[in-house]
Amino acid sequence: MTNSSKNIDVRNWYLSGFKDFESKLNGESESYLHLIRKLAFEKLGNTEFPTMKNEEWKYTNVNPVLETNYIPAFISEKTVITADDVNERIYTGFDCYKMVFINGEYSEELSDMENLPEGVTAGSIRKLLKEQPEIVEKYIGKNLYKENAFNLLNSAYATDGIFVHAAKGVVVEKPIQVVYINGSKDQNLLITPRNIFAADENAEFSVITNHSGIEGKSYFTNIVTEGFLQKDAKIKVYKLQNEADNAYHIERAEVDLKETSIFSHYNITFGGSLVRNDINTELNGEYCESNLYGLYFGSTDQHIDNHSLVKHMSPNCESNELYKGILDDSSRGVFNGKIYVRKDAQKTNAYQSNKTILLSDDARIDTKPQLEIYADDVKCSHGATIGHLDDTAYFYIISRGVPAELAKSMLIRAFVDDVVGKINIEPLREQINHQIFEHLHRVEI
Repeated sequence: MTNSSKNIDVRNWYLSGFKDFESKLNGESESYLHLIRKLAFEKLGNTEFPTMKNEEWKYTNVNPVLETNYIPAFISEKTVITADDVNERIYTGFDCYKMVFINGEYSEELSDMENLPEGVTAGSIRKLLKEQPEIVEKYIGKNLYKENAFNLLNSAYATDGIFVHAAKGVVVEKPIQVVYINGSKDQNLLITPRNIFAADENAEFSVITNHSGIEGKSYFTNIVTEGFLQKDAKIKVYKLQNEADNAYHIERAEVDLKETSIFSHYNITFGGSLVRNDINTELNGEYCESNLYGLYFGSTDQHIDNHSLVKHMSPNCESNELYKGILDDSSRGVFNGKIYVRKDAQKTNAYQSNKTILLSDDARIDTKPQLEIYADDVKCSHGATIGHLDDTAYFYIISRGVPAELAKSMLIRAFVDDVVGKINIEPLREQINHQIFEHLHRVEI
């Protein structure tokens, strides 16, 4: 079947299923979110899913995602998840609020959001649209400018997701850990979380999004996240993705920063057959800062694609981006990072680096760092390196009597520490280190 035929077939599948989905919304068809759904539905009918002929997708073939007719999780048979299932997946050893989503739908029974500070609104978007619709309507859909078929599909079928808003001056001391458990033993599911993170002036909070899957049928997680930071606000997002081996995972994140605000994103990819992370930040005020850190670990035939766009729209801003990957077996990685500096954005400092280690002869990385600069008083740099573990360091270590496998683990630990070391929640940092060696089937140090 040609790419064009697949595009038409998959669009027709989702378009034909919309009426059935709409009929089961139980009164929610009158909500503001449903206006967004219907608009996205109309646009989806005229928008093709991306192919490798699209410049932004030239290294990633999405045909595997289009070969299965996924059923929207909202109208599917519900997957039963217990507290024990959550405890097996949650990161522990530190105090946190807990939100649990099962196939994109919030579980109040399994969550614990008690004793939030005054001035913080956090919970299920679906619930808040019923109880406080005005606070959700202020943000939802406001950051999506460049649309493709995947985020239109999310908008058409989204029913729930994370909402976190901190009012002026509120600092949330404990992180909010969001546990996503996805998949079904019997059905191929489309899972469409819609997330909003918003911090008013001088507000601050951290969110851990913890994605995992259950063994069963293939499923497709398709996420849209919007972030809003006002003056002097700070938001940290730790995205830890360990979906099932036969799952597909695509996220589009759009973040708007106002003056002197700081946004930090830590993106660590373990699971999924095909993964695409699009993380875009726009610096719309002086002295704001965007930090994007990422690690990706590929094995078997995984395909992991990380795209980023940092737009410097105002002077005196700074951005830092460091993505590192380790690819084994016949896995493939893609990194495409772009720094855009507007004409008026003088005194910009922007740094970008992508480094990848290939552990096998069949592993592959396509890397494309980009600069587009229209200001003349800037400091911008980008670079990419691809290679194997350092032979000189390796032979030095084993010459000191260290076993060969342990020596390789020491080099891997040193390689990833530039990113893992930036995670300031110590128990989380150590558990991630454990996951790294477990995923790579290496001796842990």
